[in-house]
Amino acid sequence: MDDVHVDVNQVAQLLNDTLSGDVIVVRSATDTLDRLSLFPRFPFTLLSITTGGQNQGQKMAAASYLKNFTRRNIESNVSFSNISKEFKDQLMQALLEAEPAVLKVLIEAFRIIISVEFKKQNSWPELVPDLRTAIQNSNLINNGANCRWNTVNALIVLHALVRPFQYFLNPKLAKEPVPPQLEFIAKEIIVPMLALFPCFIEKVFAARGRTELESEKILLIVCKCIYCSVKSYMPSALAPHVPSFCQNLIAILGSLSFDGSLSLGDDYLLRMKTGKRSLLIFCSLVTRHRKYSDKLMPDITNCVLQIVKYSTNISKLDFPQERIISLAFDVISHVLETGPGWRLVSPHFSFLLDNAIFPALVLNEKDISEWEEDADEYIRKNLPSELEEVSGWREDLFTARKSAINLLGVISMSKGPPTGPCTNGSSALSKRKKSEKSRRNNQHRSMGELLVLPYLSKFPVPCDVNASDSRILNDYYAVLMAYGGLQDFLREQKPEFTTNLIRNRVLPLYAMSMCPPYLVASANWVLGELGSCLPEDMSAGVYSSLLKALAMPDKEEVSFYPVRVSAAGAIVGLLENDYPPPEWYPLLQVLVGRIGIEDEENSILFELLSSVVGAANENVVDHIPFIVSSLVGAISKHIHPNSEPWPQVVERGFAALALMAQSWENSMPEEVEQDKSSEKWKSGQAAIAKSLSVLLQHAWLSCLHPLDQEGEVSTPLSCIDDSSTLLRSIMLSVSRSNAIVELKLSELLLVWADMIADWHAWEETEDLSIFDCIKEVVSLHSKYGLKNFVVRQMPSPPAPPVPRRSIIEGISAFLSEAILQYPSATWRACSCVHTLLLVLNYSSETEGVKQSLAVVFSRAALSHFKAIQIKPCPLWKPLVLAISSCYLCYPEIVEGTLNKDEDGGFTIWGSALAFVCSSTFEPGLCTESEIKLAVLTLTKVVERLLGLGSPGGNLLWDCYASLMEGSVRLKEVQEETENEEEAEDEEEDYNEESQDDDEDSEGDECEETEEEFLERYAQAAVDLENNTLVEEGDVEDQEYDIDLGCLEEVDQLKVVASLIERYHNVLMQGRALLSHEVISKFLDAFPKYNLYFQ
Repeated sequence: MDDVHVDVNQVAQLLNDTLSGDVIVVRSATDTLDRLSLFPRFPFTLLSITTGGQNQGQKMAAASYLKNFTRRNIESNVSFSNISKEFKDQLMQALLEAEPAVLKVLIEAFRIIISVEFKKQNSWPELVPDLRTAIQNSNLINNGANCRWNTVNALIVLHALVRPFQYFLNPKLAKEPVPPQLEFIAKEIIVPMLALFPCFIEKVFAARGRTELESEKILLIVCKCIYCSVKSYMPSALAPHVPSFCQNLIAILGSLSFDGSLSLGDDYLLRMKTGKRSLLIFCSLVTRHRKYSDKLMPDITNCVLQIVKYSTNISKLDFPQERIISLAFDVISHVLETGPGWRLVSPHFSFLLDNAIFPALVLNEKDISEWEEDADEYIRKNLPSELEEVSGWREDLFTARKSAINLLGVISMSKGPPTGPCTNGSSALSKRKKSEKSRRNNQHRSMGELLVLPYLSKFPVPCDVNASDSRILNDYYAVLMAYGGLQDFLREQKPEFTTNLIRNRVLPLYAMSMCPPYLVASANWVLGELGSCLPEDMSAGVYSSLLKALAMPDKEEVSFYPVRVSAAGAIVGLLENDYPPPEWYPLLQVLVGRIGIEDEENSILFELLSSVVGAANENVVDHIPFIVSSLVGAISKHIHPNSEPWPQVVERGFAALALMAQSWENSMPEEVEQDKSSEKWKSGQAAIAKSLSVLLQHAWLSCLHPLDQEGEVSTPLSCIDDSSTLLRSIMLSVSRSNAIVELKLSELLLVWADMIADWHAWEETEDLSIFDCIKEVVSLHSKYGLKNFVVRQMPSPPAPPVPRRSIIEGISAFLSEAILQYPSATWRACSCVHTLLLVLNYSSETEGVKQSLAVVFSRAALSHFKAIQIKPCPLWKPLVLAISSCYLCYPEIVEGTLNKDEDGGFTIWGSALAFVCSSTFEPGLCTESEIKLAVLTLTKVVERLLGLGSPGGNLLWDCYASLMEGSVRLKEVQEETENEEEAEDEEEDYNEESQDDDEDSEGDECEETEEEFLERYAQAAVDLENNTLVEEGDVEDQEYDIDLGCLEEVDQLKVVASLIERYHNVLMQGRALLSHEVISKFLDAFPKYNLYFQ
């Protein structure tokens, strides 16, 4: 195959075919290309087409296929054999010659390769020298007419090369040195480019109306390379050039225009991007490299001060210009947070407030236009809350207004001069540089108290008298935005300080007869933002105002949608800050009353309802049955056939119902309580179950649709976790067999079983309730018997007589797949395996189903165990014990299954069982039920091995030793349980006292330093690599109490005694192979067996 030539023309034609509109042609071409990709010369053919193809489409197709081909090979650890160096050299040549569109795709293939061969392995030594040569001999550097290489292409390659180094590479090191690759790049390429950087600046400045796109691109790419180089590290070769380079960046920033008069052409847009990158470099230098930036801070500060003053034109600016102003505010914030920051920035505080910060906050025409045309976008930018779900990193949400608010918060927290005896400025400055204790000295007052609040207080509060004055309204919008950024400052003030501010400056807006919605929405946002510092005595006024806003209808042509959404977001924020309303019922009344009125708001209201129910706990539990019945109709109307996935409003509605169902279950009276309370709970549970059954019938039974002529149906997989919670809640209400028919539980369970059997989107937050529901289904069937549970009835004519999957078969399909998934799923699935095999009663007609379950579960558990058997870990225990339950049910069948799937599979499992049951295994067998199951299984295994007539095998004696250890441990546990209740009561009392002590000591905990933070995360990275970091939630999963069902009545110790009595003569032959300590402990626990060990 190595010598086979790949025809370029054939590959080119196949690439053309992949662009066809005919699906069959595309599939055929793709299959042929996949076969040709096995030949070593195939990637070279693709490279030749990327630069010499017949047309743009063909070149792009070749580049795209090469990118995907490279990714497949790298991810599968397939190298390019002996020609990999040749391929990389030709790839570099293609990158330097490619057209811009093709280069954009081709560079992705290059990044894939360098991430492994350069960043991780550092195995491409000629890469940097070759790239340096290419840059030196490129068209804009060498200025030769016949230069073969494109400078812009070469610098794009350079950027791709340094890009991986913008982040720390080794999280296991608290202080990571500069990678040698980055040092080499900086020395050989970046520093020489910085010498040429001023030349390109002069060239673009001297253009005078001419277009210098190439030079503008070079400036931008070089800035990107510098940014990646200094974002985390500081190469030693680059450090001496930082001052001169920063002066060049300041010159570029000084050339930008923010008066709104210039249209952004391609060249000027590039200049704006270069300016943005320059400010990002300043942020990195100030925050990460103070050693090199302190002396530059005066010039940097003066530069950004000249930029932020253009916030007065914010409504006229395009996004790139606004983003630069936003970053300029961020630079000032970072500077102010440093040691020299106060001296540099404090003289400009008044200027910043008057001419930069406040103008950025004032309501403008762009805000009103966005409110009317895209209210959701307005909310995301100006009224962010926990209700918003912004996916990914969205730069357009980083507005100048947000950055200005952040700077105002930093200014308000900065300390002013001492208010005690007069001291000179230098003395005040020196005091600021002392320890944290001295900075907290009461002599120092913050600028929030001295400057910010007095400045904001000069703007009058709008009222009905001045409501027509747009200047007053627009300015007060800015005041509200400013208040929203003062959380940290207000948190340090006395409660009455915040009380006066809210009572006199915010709440009066809600009393206006015609308050503009922009102000009300902003006031809502302020109340939500200040939730962590609001006094309790303000609760009634705050919630009364927010409820009023939540119910405000649209007026004429003005939408109040942002007002209602911001009110909901504010309430969520208050509840998350443990700031409850004085009464819950009015909040529930307004909330439930609003659901269903505006379809676009239902999703948000359901999320708010979930927050209210979660925070209120028992305070709203009495209203849950009524609320559930009220919401079912509003949710049902959004569920339609063929709608998969379900709309967000349905998903959030199901989540709210699931939370309420869980809250009602948690309120179940204790058995010792009066019957009246218990009857009230049962009545409410019945009402909830009836409503939820109607909803699930509509969602699952009414909306099913056939997919083919065989009558196969599709079931929605949305909300599987919440749906399982609702289904379980319905089952909890069943107290008589007739209720199963009335609630259509058998039909619902059949659909649910089909859903979970087809579940493949494994994620812990989506799977938890399924396992609880499985156990409830088993319990319900054990009590009343469920139709189609073990064996499903044949469908009625005219449907074909093909048996469908029963409920238990759907469950078993889910569990066998869950055993192979993430750790928590494996633990829970194995726990359910014991329930299905040991708790359920099977008739003689259905014994075959139980047998097939044992085979499926043992096969899945052994498969997972084989994947992790190299190193003992906690996950061994559930897998080994799951096979144990299977083995106890059908010893011969399971043994055959284990050996069939894996040669010696029975021995592998038996050895693991012996080890798990030994004292050396961690975490060991924790509960009595685990030990009982292990002891019974070991007894069975030892008896089986003795029956094989090979008492000399190591497996026999390992299992026998572990059986002795397990027997001793079982006796100890059984003796400990006699005083268990008393011990638990004492432990509860101790825990309550400890919790009180912990709460009292919370305030005394020291804040984590940067060094401690880095060391902690480095240790976590080491633990993660060594697989010693326990996943959150897995610890509690390790202590599942196994329901042994029919095995509960077995006296395990008598079974062990019977084994020893029957086989003591054979077992004595292996005494020399047993540990003396094991034998001694066993005889101490069971002295009557001394006779058999003489």
